Amino acid sequence: MNQLLKDLKAFQPVPTRRQALGIGATLVGGALLIGCSPQTIGKIMSVGAPHDFGAFGPFIKVAADGTVTVVSKHIEFGQGNHAGLAAIAAEEMDADWDKVKVEQSPANAAVYANTSFGMQGTGGSSAISNSWMQLRNAGAAARAMFVQAAATTWSVPAGEVSVKDGVVSHAASGKQAHFGDLLGAAAKVAPPQKPALKDPKTFTLIGTDRVRRKDSAAKASGTARFTQDVHLPNMLTAMVAHAPKFGARVASFDAAAAKKVPGVVDVFQIPTGVAVVAKTTYAARQGRDALVVTWDETKADKRGSDQLRSEWTTLANKPLPTGASLKWYPFLARGDAAKAASEPAALEVSYDFPFLAHATMEPMNCVAVVDGNHAKLIHGSQIPTLDQLNTAKIVGNLPGAIEIETLFAGGSFGRRANFQSDYVAECVHIAKHVGKGRPVKLVWTREDDMTAGYYRPMAHHSLRISVDKDGYPATWRHRVAVQSLSKGSPLGDHGLDPSAVEGAKDSPYLKATPVVDGQAIHPDAAVPVLWWRSVGATHNAFVMEHTIDQLAKKAGKDPVDYRRALYAKAGADRHLAVLNLAAEKAGWGKPAPAGWSRGVAVHESFGSVVAQIAEVKLVNGEPRVGRVVTAIDCGTAITPDQIAAQMEGGTCYGLSAALFGEITLKDGAVQQHNFDAYRVLRHNEAPTVETYIVPSGEAPSGVGEPGTPVIAPAVANALLAMGQPPTTRLPFVKA
Repeated sequence: MNQLLKDLKAFQPVPTRRQALGIGATLVGGALLIGCSPQTIGKIMSVGAPHDFGAFGPFIKVAADGTVTVVSKHIEFGQGNHAGLAAIAAEEMDADWDKVKVEQSPANAAVYANTSFGMQGTGGSSAISNSWMQLRNAGAAARAMFVQAAATTWSVPAGEVSVKDGVVSHAASGKQAHFGDLLGAAAKVAPPQKPALKDPKTFTLIGTDRVRRKDSAAKASGTARFTQDVHLPNMLTAMVAHAPKFGARVASFDAAAAKKVPGVVDVFQIPTGVAVVAKTTYAARQGRDALVVTWDETKADKRGSDQLRSEWTTLANKPLPTGASLKWYPFLARGDAAKAASEPAALEVSYDFPFLAHATMEPMNCVAVVDGNHAKLIHGSQIPTLDQLNTAKIVGNLPGAIEIETLFAGGSFGRRANFQSDYVAECVHIAKHVGKGRPVKLVWTREDDMTAGYYRPMAHHSLRISVDKDGYPATWRHRVAVQSLSKGSPLGDHGLDPSAVEGAKDSPYLKATPVVDGQAIHPDAAVPVLWWRSVGATHNAFVMEHTIDQLAKKAGKDPVDYRRALYAKAGADRHLAVLNLAAEKAGWGKPAPAGWSRGVAVHESFGSVVAQIAEVKLVNGEPRVGRVVTAIDCGTAITPDQIAAQMEGGTCYGLSAALFGEITLKDGAVQQHNFDAYRVLRHNEAPTVETYIVPSGEAPSGVGEPGTPVIAPAVANALLAMGQPPTTRLPFVKA
């Protein structure tokens, strides 16, 4: 490591290709990310990156007219985090909310890193929680600078100066000034290292309905800039022909017909397929359609999804053969495992979950400009650090020197963040081939992303549970078979993928169970898998919550009361609070509307606890959800209106997947190409979602994902309550 840092210091501003490739390979290969502190990684990533920030630091800018711009290190791709992030800084600064704007930060991991690995990115519902103290301190420091500037200018004690809505005042003398009036003087004040923060009880902006999205007007008017809106002089558009089966490679291709398409400029092979570059998107599409590619399927995975499901089930329920390359990883062990396997079972149940597509409204796209080893990316970058690393490897430069202009993006749900920067790397390879700094926009169609993207992994759970004399779990044997998301990760593959068991490992139900034997296994498949909105909670929440309802039914107990007893045993006060709030608001214990049934589910993910009660009826044999009552404990509620919006969006996203979502494979090829076969929730199928927030003085936690995993088990439990059999396989509605 020390030698690597010495090598970095010795680099010229533009290193040789050999040097840059060496460091890039080390970074992406994992040795550096695993062996270094986040601070060291930040230093490495910052070489060649801009550091020219104003007087108020990298997060705050103040204009002469008093406008305050909050610089966000987190991308805005529909979740509405920019308003909350701006509100945190504006609250401490006492800025005029109507004069607060948000600007996307540059890619600079040394300054804007927000993960424990020293990378800059947005994910894990962490934007608000990660920036909470950082932006409070930035806002408070800026406020202190204006206060001191006023005190010096007016020759009054700083303690007598107040700030409200961007106006600095001294009551005794009657003097006041706007931020813009004091800008020059404030810029000369040294920012305090530990500024005084407000008592949350005095907040006037945070937690109020005043905090509304700052991007709504631009998106409504069409002035918001997305990647498809980028039109640069002399820009080309590219599309890529991908292999129809995972693991296949290009054997040969005939570009003759493609090159005859008017507007097609070039056709060439890149590592992931064959690129067609043209003057327009239409020409690129037509050229790709005319392209003839022969694929080498020697190493392709030709298993269908039914075969994979059968293999996963076998793994979870039968001993591994001698010499098997796979192994089981314990995720929770308490008491006598043999007892968990031998006690008479009150419930034995298995669950199957399909592959899922992310199905973002905006498919993948990127603009790249490559001139020699200089590169600039313009797109909705979810993890700029990874995009810098992977681009640096391709063009032969330092990661920090890769410029990224991050735009709005139309959703991600995890898709735009992967260790390979797949579609970004494709664009860079194409732009490098085109060369001479000519811009290239890579466009993926819906079909491209549906058939050649990344997927929520298929999963199988097998449970065997015995109960005590009161009907509560006494032993719990749990087996999970699911592909690992961490295999091959530069962050390290340590055997057990934590995401595979999140939501199960720390479940209060398992804390309340005396004997637990939980293990996971990670079978292999060529299907590329990736985190999907709420990651492991997408299947673990269903397993835990639907299982609990089945146990409650066998015990002859009300499912809400059954949970209350288990939460009391586990000391799960937050779970109990959201459950009680949701039950109260939903009228639990009172008859449901005629023809409807109620189901409950509670789950913790990303630091927040969500309870949902869903009202469900059957329409032509299919579940229809009418009303969903949601209670959430997410710590301090920065933007109540946006929290409600996230609960609504997360619920509809989760319900869409639960009702219809399924990616199937036939002979290794994805069968669903677009929304005609991969159904999503329609407007007339969306439920009414009521959101209630548990008051809290704790630091804020995530809200982008916790609403997604709870709805599916709530629906399954409502079906169970109306006398339907347990749901052991999703989706509810088979295509």
